Amino acid sequence: MREMGRNEIILRKSIIFSFFAASVLFAPKMQAQTLGPVTGDPLPRFETLRFDTVRMRRGPGQEYPIAWLFKRKGLPVKVFQEYKDWRKVRDPFGDIGWIKRTQLSSARYGLVVEDRTPLIETASEDAKVVVLAETGVVLRLSECSLHWCRGRSKGYGGWVRKEALFGVTPEEKFKGE
Repeated sequence: MREMGRNEIILRKSIIFSFFAASVLFAPKMQAQTLGPVTGDPLPRFETLRFDTVRMRRGPGQEYPIAWLFKRKGLPVKVFQEYKDWRKVRDPFGDIGWIKRTQLSSARYGLVVEDRTPLIETASEDAKVVVLAETGVVLRLSECSLHWCRGRSKGYGGWVRKEALFGVTPEEKFKGE
């Protein structure tokens, strides 16, 4: 068996490192699917506030102080941790806290985050505008494709670009929820 010289070892390590770096940089980005230990549902996921008044606490229990009092039924929140009957969430404004499971719903809503976002007749850039939605409008979502979601609010409905919403992930698709 031949002994490798120092330069040959360095060259081989460089080749191995380069291959590893390229595989990390150019591999398709796969998001690890984590399942909640309580529900078995995917984490993170979006849920919505079930009631007009919902308390978000600083910890997973009623003994923890209230961090926020939400007054917005249907407001989407991102659930990223489960502990017994409590869900750790991030609201659309970046605040983090705990909400009791019974205060959340799996109904799909999206919060408009871009001012004067057009709701259009069909999922196409050149479609007719139905209405312009202001920042803060909450839409009940009935379906989402790769780039578009169909939603309704206060008698108006149409398709909206996904990136104009908080409440859906870029790769998420669903129909009939």
